[in-house]
Amino acid sequence: MKDYLQSKQEEMLHLLEKLVNIDSGTYVKSGIDEVGRVLQKEYETLGYVVKVDEQPERGNNLTFRHKDASDPQILAIAHMDTVFVEGTVSERPFTRDEKRAYGPGVHDMKGSQVALLYALKALIQENAEAYKNVVILLNTDEEIGSPESRPLIEAVAKETKYALIVEPSQSGETVVSQRKGGGKYFLKVSGIAAHAGGEPEKGRSAIEELAHKIVKLHALTDLEAGVTLNVGIIRGGTSVNTISPHAYGALDVRVETPEQAEEMDQKIREICATPDVEGTSIELTGKMRRPPLILSDASRELLAVVQEAGRELGVEITDIKSGGGSDGNLTAAVGVATIDGLGPVGAQAHSAEEYLEIDSLVERTLLIAKVIQKLS
Repeated sequence: MKDYLQSKQEEMLHLLEKLVNIDSGTYVKSGIDEVGRVLQKEYETLGYVVKVDEQPERGNNLTFRHKDASDPQILAIAHMDTVFVEGTVSERPFTRDEKRAYGPGVHDMKGSQVALLYALKALIQENAEAYKNVVILLNTDEEIGSPESRPLIEAVAKETKYALIVEPSQSGETVVSQRKGGGKYFLKVSGIAAHAGGEPEKGRSAIEELAHKIVKLHALTDLEAGVTLNVGIIRGGTSVNTISPHAYGALDVRVETPEQAEEMDQKIREICATPDVEGTSIELTGKMRRPPLILSDASRELLAVVQEAGRELGVEITDIKSGGGSDGNLTAAVGVATIDGLGPVGAQAHSAEEYLEIDSLVERTLLIAKVIQKLS
């Protein structure tokens, strides 16, 4: 398989360029659906049949099974959305040098889309029946927590035994076995407007109320326990000389255990239930969206298979814990053995400096193919 994939590296990079040069931020439905059409054509050429999960606002989720498959036991998940707004590609399209490829989503995770596709091509080239044992799920809202695709992911996962999450890797020697759970909460604060100089006593500052809440919410962070809370967005007010009648804050929460998730949800609601500034009020929305990805006994066994495949390729693979969430959190939560971070290597995801290590494209594709073969 290695010789085959090395001979296909330029072809893989050409497809990567094509995918990167399509704007496919989570809220760019037309772009995500275009990425989906490109990949659908590729998979159909290999004999896979698509089932389209139509979405009115997000991109359509795609599930592929081979036409000759009977009861596939491996679920491979790769998301098609990125974090970048429409127009980013025109500002900085795909480029490459001898070692790295650059562009919006090249690492997270269009390189992974190419790796997964070519892993199956390599298995077909080897006449290995394992390619029939895989269900491929390409979803479109992972970057915002998979709110629409979650029911689909959970339903398909329950029909399988193993979940391979092809999120990108930070190193060719690592995969991800644990991830923090997370949630998003949104605070909409209402106050009373008044002239800040003429009649300040008549006003009730929504910004002041939000400030009190930010301090209390941030105080819940416990780094040793792996719990973090961060109000990452705030807005408010109408003018500098007006007591602010409204304010808004968005809160990110990360936890390591289900018990912590329940505790944080309760504490956040308690803090926001009572105003600190008399005359203001808070509307709290949001929830804990992703359960933690915990290394179960079944996932340990799957990890051992991944590590064995790595050794056969001359790589000693270790598992790491990540603070970020993924769709692996969802598959693990329904009891499916899950290993994450199987994609190609790169860094600076979600930034203008994002890049993919070109050599890792073939290396990680080969690893994915080996793992699928061993599990089959």
